[in-house]
Amino acid sequence: MEFNTAKTSFAAELTQVAWVVKDIGMAENLFKSLIGAGNFRTPVTIRSQEFEGTYYGEPSDAEWLVSIVYSGGSFIELIQPLSGQSIFKDYLDKNPAGGIQHIACTMPFTELDEAISDMTEKGYPVITSLNMPVAKIVFVDTYKELGVVTELMGLTEAGLAFVEKLKAGTI
Repeated sequence: MEFNTAKTSFAAELTQVAWVVKDIGMAENLFKSLIGAGNFRTPVTIRSQEFEGTYYGEPSDAEWLVSIVYSGGSFIELIQPLSGQSIFKDYLDKNPAGGIQHIACTMPFTELDEAISDMTEKGYPVITSLNMPVAKIVFVDTYKELGVVTELMGLTEAGLAFVEKLKAGTI
């Protein structure tokens, strides 16, 4: 396996592991019973169009459910595709049982463009992007090298506050 081992020019923190699942409620219950991750937020529907979402450079109309919990020093994210074409539906189509689809790294919003540039210059193209109030999110294709996609999250001030509230269990 060949891949670019040059050090990245940005600093990011690994903060999340994400599973794509067929049934988000069942997955939440399994995580609760297996590892005691019991405070999942109520699942929310993400509509890609509402966040200028793209899928392989084209506008996206995909929808998916998301549920998250902070557990053991990192976030667990559960994603259930609902409609439209997305990297999450692609993953479930190839892996009907579901599984770990991506890892996420966070950084300040001001460093995200440099991180995207660095990753694409190394040959890791952008698959999907979203512009949310808490973060600009970009998924880059690291499947061949890591077996999963890498999510780069440029957190806004609102995003930093949101993360701290999630960690504290106040939302």
